[in-house]
Amino acid sequence: MGKDNIRGVPRGSAEVPLSILELATVSEGSSPSESLADATELARSAEDWGYHRIWVAEHHGMPGIASSSPAVVIAHLAAATRSIRIGSGGVMLPNHAPLVVAEQFGTLHALHPERIDLGLGRAPGTDMATANALRRSAEVDPDDFPRALAELTGFLDGSFPDGHPYAKIQAVPAASTRPPIWLLGSSGFSAQLAGLLGLPFAFAHHFSAVNTEPALDLYRSTFQPSEVLDEPYCLIGVAAVAADTDEEALRQVMPSALSFLRLRSGRPGRFPTPEAAQEYAYSPLEAEFVRERLSTTVYGSPDTVRSGLEELRKRTGAHELMITTMVHSAEVRRRSYELIAKAYGMA
Repeated sequence: MGKDNIRGVPRGSAEVPLSILELATVSEGSSPSESLADATELARSAEDWGYHRIWVAEHHGMPGIASSSPAVVIAHLAAATRSIRIGSGGVMLPNHAPLVVAEQFGTLHALHPERIDLGLGRAPGTDMATANALRRSAEVDPDDFPRALAELTGFLDGSFPDGHPYAKIQAVPAASTRPPIWLLGSSGFSAQLAGLLGLPFAFAHHFSAVNTEPALDLYRSTFQPSEVLDEPYCLIGVAAVAADTDEEALRQVMPSALSFLRLRSGRPGRFPTPEAAQEYAYSPLEAEFVRERLSTTVYGSPDTVRSGLEELRKRTGAHELMITTMVHSAEVRRRSYELIAKAYGMA
């Protein structure tokens, strides 16, 4: 596995590669089929605009997100594109048997050589009742993640030692190389583990901004060179919305804050419209939640967004920015990604 499969190449005037995190948002008045079709068109356009990779997130039990099966969506997006890297951001490993993940991503790698990324998280990506239904057991411990990761690597590489219970099991299809493994996180646990194993690390700045710099510092300080990387490589997920004006960007970003508010209060649903976000009667506590949410989102005109992304890149030292744009309209979302690409001279 070559190191260039991990490190991206900046395009235009960007100092680091820009990538996309796709959640296949299902908006009010839309359907999962339309959402997935929009995601496919976005992937094709992102490839033309110069984005380096597009990852699909795993979430369950959320009516407003259609990305519950990343491997299936990745296969579709990879077949619809030519060169952009496609991966998971991520597969929630506690939800799956490691052998199943090895078979799925071995198949994807065989279908689309040198284009697939395997990003792994240790959270369930859902509520505990749904997580138990996925696992068929309430006994899975997310802190058992290192063991599950070791099993997955053993299946992908065929590297179980003699005497291991799985030494004679082969994940099929297998290849001489495997997809790059990334560890994802929103705290220090995966940051430290990625550092100790010499793996690339992706941090969810878009919903855990207060932990971004401490986690990246921990990753760098614990990093041990490996066959995969000789020095740290980290990306951060960033919520961003670009529009023609700062005012229009604020109008388009408000539904994301309302959607997140509903999710955190146990009322998940389809993604609301800008009008619904404007008309909603926010309590003082809810208004404070929205203000805090917006403070971690980069939004505005293309120049405003570029300035915000550059400030974040310099402050965190991230080697790559992975942008997620959650708005009600697929057209507005595509326009936002295009404006950002043009702001950097990529498109």
